[in-house]
Amino acid sequence: MSALTPARYFDTITAFQKSDALNAALDLSVFTAIGEGNTTPDTIAARTKASPRGIRILCDYLVINGFLEKNGTGYNLAADTALFLDENSPAYMGGTRVFLRSSMIRDAHAGLTDAVRNGRTSLHGAGSVEPDHPVWQTFARAMMPMMFPPAQHMAKIVGPISPCRVLDIAASHGIFGAAIAQANPNAQITALDFGGVLEVAKETVNRFGLSERYQYIPGSVFDVELGGPYDVVLLTNLLHHFSAADNEKMLKRIRAAMAPGGRVLTLDFVPNDDRITPPMSGQFSMMMLASTAEGDAYTFNEYDQMFRNAGFPRSEIQQADGAPQQIITSYV
Repeated sequence: MSALTPARYFDTITAFQKSDALNAALDLSVFTAIGEGNTTPDTIAARTKASPRGIRILCDYLVINGFLEKNGTGYNLAADTALFLDENSPAYMGGTRVFLRSSMIRDAHAGLTDAVRNGRTSLHGAGSVEPDHPVWQTFARAMMPMMFPPAQHMAKIVGPISPCRVLDIAASHGIFGAAIAQANPNAQITALDFGGVLEVAKETVNRFGLSERYQYIPGSVFDVELGGPYDVVLLTNLLHHFSAADNEKMLKRIRAAMAPGGRVLTLDFVPNDDRITPPMSGQFSMMMLASTAEGDAYTFNEYDQMFRNAGFPRSEIQQADGAPQQIITSYV
C-alpha cells in the first residue's frame, strides 16, 4: 500500500492556478503558435511577443497538466488541445472562457460556503435566473461553438418530418433551431428567449440565411403565450435552473402547445442515479447550487417523472454527440 500524501488537497486548493495558466496561454495564443510550427521557447516567445523564460515555465506547466507534450526542449500540442484550443481549428473553444470565467460564475462560487449553508445561491435574488440577466447574452455569444455538435445530433433526431413546427425555448445563440432548419427545408422555427438574448439568436439566423423561416417570442416561458401547435419543442440547457415543481409547471404549458405525435428534445447534464457519474453531469449540481435558488442536475428517472406528470407518457435518453450532456426525447 502506497503512503498517503496531501497531494490531492494541494492540487485542489490551488486549482485556480491551472485555470489561470490555461487562460494565459489562450490570451497569448500559445497553442496557436505551436500549431503553426513554433515549438521551442524562443520561437514560441517570438510569435507570442512574450519572454522565453515565461514561455518555458508556462509550457512546462501545461505539459504537466496534459495540454502539451514535450520532446527534448520542444513542445507539441496534445490531440485534444490541437482540436479545441488552436485558434486555427474549426472546433476552437477558447472563446467559451468569456462565460466560464465570467464574474457571475466566479462570484457565485466564491460564495459557495453560504450556498451550502443555506441551500441556495449567495448571489442577489434568484441568481443567474433573474429575468433577462445580462449573463445570458455573454453565454449566447461565448458558448455557441461548444453547441455545434449536439445541435447537429438533435437535428438528426428530429429528422425530415413535415410539418416541422419547432419551438426553441431559451433559444440563446440560436444554433439548435438553425441546425434543424438547415437540415429540414420544411422546418419553421419559433425562438423564445429574453429580448436581449434574442438579438444574439437573430445574428445566427441571419448569418445562415434563415430569417424568413423564423418567428420570435420575447419573454419567459413561464409567462408568455407560446402559440402552436408545435411538432418539436427544444429545451436546451434550461431545466437544470429550476425546481422540479417549476419544471412541471413549464412542461404542462409546453404540453398544451404541442401537436399530436409531437416530441420534446431536452439537452442537459443528466447524472446517473448515483449522482456522481458521468463526472461532468454529476458535478453540475454544484454549479446550480452556487448560481441558482433551486436548480439541480436531475437524473433521468427524475426527468421522466416530471415529464409524465406533465402529460408525456414516455421518455428515452442518449449521449449527445461531441458534448458532455445527454439528450432526452419525450413523446406526447
